[in-house]
Amino acid sequence: MDGTVLVADDDRTIRTVLTQALTRAGCKVHATSSMVTLMRWVDEGKGDLVISDVIMPDGNGLEALPQIGKQRPGLPVIVISAQNTIMTAIQAAEAEAFDYLPKPFDLPDLMKRASKALEVKRRASPPPRIAEAEAGAAGDLPLVGRTPAMQSLYRLVARVMNTDLPVLITGESGTGKSLIARAIHDFSDRRTLPFVVAGAADLASVDGPSAILGRARGGSVLFDEVGDFDEEAQARIVRMLDGMSDSAPRVMATSQTDLNAKMEAGAFRQDLFYRLGGVTLNVPSMRERVDDIPLLADHFLARAERDGLTARRFSTDAMDLIRAYSWPGNVRQLENMIRRLVVTSSEEEITRAEAEAVLGNQPAMEPLVGGSEGEKLSASVAKHLKRYFDLHGGVLPPPGLYGRILREVEMPLIEIALDATGGNQAKCADLLGINRNTLRKKITDLDIRVTRRRKLM
Repeated sequence: MDGTVLVADDDRTIRTVLTQALTRAGCKVHATSSMVTLMRWVDEGKGDLVISDVIMPDGNGLEALPQIGKQRPGLPVIVISAQNTIMTAIQAAEAEAFDYLPKPFDLPDLMKRASKALEVKRRASPPPRIAEAEAGAAGDLPLVGRTPAMQSLYRLVARVMNTDLPVLITGESGTGKSLIARAIHDFSDRRTLPFVVAGAADLASVDGPSAILGRARGGSVLFDEVGDFDEEAQARIVRMLDGMSDSAPRVMATSQTDLNAKMEAGAFRQDLFYRLGGVTLNVPSMRERVDDIPLLADHFLARAERDGLTARRFSTDAMDLIRAYSWPGNVRQLENMIRRLVVTSSEEEITRAEAEAVLGNQPAMEPLVGGSEGEKLSASVAKHLKRYFDLHGGVLPPPGLYGRILREVEMPLIEIALDATGGNQAKCADLLGINRNTLRKKITDLDIRVTRRRKLM
């Protein structure tokens, strides 16, 4: 590696580590804790690369990027920041930073990016900046995370937001797929135009596609959970896409199902699959970003406080429990659980016992996937339980697993048995081989609704 690198960070340790690493790699390094000093060096023509923090005592690294670009059009800038939100990545991309890395960063990774930056010229004309009001609105999006999976997603969003490529956003239910789509629109060149969410019902009639295009007016159209659309709705989307003009809206779609598998099974049109998949973004599940759970929890606690609820915080034991949970409902489930705890907790600090009480009423595991036809129930349960333990990555699940598992098995068993017996509790108890009083207690404990009707069985 060859060149002069300007390092600006108010953290002495980071300046020392970067100076030593870059020097060993063959670079000359000028390091400072002052944004004023950095800008003076840039103005004087020093440096082939800038590595800058965002928040400095006398300035902001992101806000300085346009000035750096104006003074030194070919000078690449790598932004490093402890503000691990999607907005930081988007603002860095908009201001034409060469790259963006969250703190704490991986030093070998940063060195690779620095080496590449010294070889590649930075593009000249920066795109327009986002209005401050719009940027502030994005702070309400729960798209925060410092894990590699989320940071990789942020960088990809920043790269594709001002292209016309169709975007397919995949991920489990509750991961925030529609929020990613909205962020792509809100921070793109189309942000002043409409953002239209279209479901299968919007395509039920022949005029559905033209109505969608009329509402979008060149903005963005999101087909939400497109994997659930029937064959006719899929065909209408294909015809709509084939007939769109140059002024047509940008097309995005979300799906929690594997569209490739559905296509191979003949349940999803191949031509639609390839039209929607210009760029595919996968939103990671909570299991893939456990280290982001404290960040998300803080975000939801702060949001609840802004909404007028009591300020709360989690005890260390409570947070350990929350991190160990599998979160089959992902971010949406976490938000609902935290809001419930904010309302029901008796003290400012939420205890482990309070968290356990709420988690005990949550689904314990994810839906069973991939059970083969004819497979014995015990084999399916064993496979599901093993996957559940594996998903915790060597950390034990929350205490009380036995009761939660029995509850999940008991509830559908009793509900189906009651349905089969027309809601007759005496017949249901006999069918199950349990005492009628035991059945009544379980119906109450499990909050099962019983409806009496005639059932010929």
